[in-house]
Amino acid sequence: MDFPFFLRNIGLGAGLAMDASAVSISNGFHEPTMKKGKHLLIAFLFALFQAAMPLAGYFAGHALLQYIEPYIPWIALALLVALGIKMIIDGVKERKAQKEDKEEKPKPLTLGVLLVQAVATSIDALSVGLTISDYTIPEALVAVTLIFVVTFCLCLLAVWLGKKGGTKLGWRAVIVGGVILIAIGIEICLSGLLG
Repeated sequence: MDFPFFLRNIGLGAGLAMDASAVSISNGFHEPTMKKGKHLLIAFLFALFQAAMPLAGYFAGHALLQYIEPYIPWIALALLVALGIKMIIDGVKERKAQKEDKEEKPKPLTLGVLLVQAVATSIDALSVGLTISDYTIPEALVAVTLIFVVTFCLCLLAVWLGKKGGTKLGWRAVIVGGVILIAIGIEICLSGLLG
């Protein structure tokens, strides 16, 4: 393992982390009062799945992936659109409650929602396992560790940025977060179908 190996896999981690980082920003928008422990949980879950999916693809190999790969974009689209619509509805409810002088905050992000987000944003990384299929097992483990670390750092920063914006934007941030999730779902789907 030389310097270009590390550089290549850090770049791979950064590329894979973009969807997870965008969703992390929308999570910060959605719940601007979340505690630091939840920041860490979001970053950890997203990093874990971004690292686990290429590793699963690496071990599953070409045989299994050829059967599920055509459906990966559609699965990601369905999950992210459903979550995005839910966030938009929460934002509209919050706006309506604000107009009626009621204090209604969006529901906190649950572990279940975070797990669905983590799977939805990382499922396309299964195919990355094919790109590292010529690695030895130790090289593959180092690659997915680098993907984990990069994703964790970027998602942690993204949640913090989203919280800052969410605090200022209020209910609008929740709607923007939902739109971001839907846009990411569409982008993942189109990239998978056209790429």
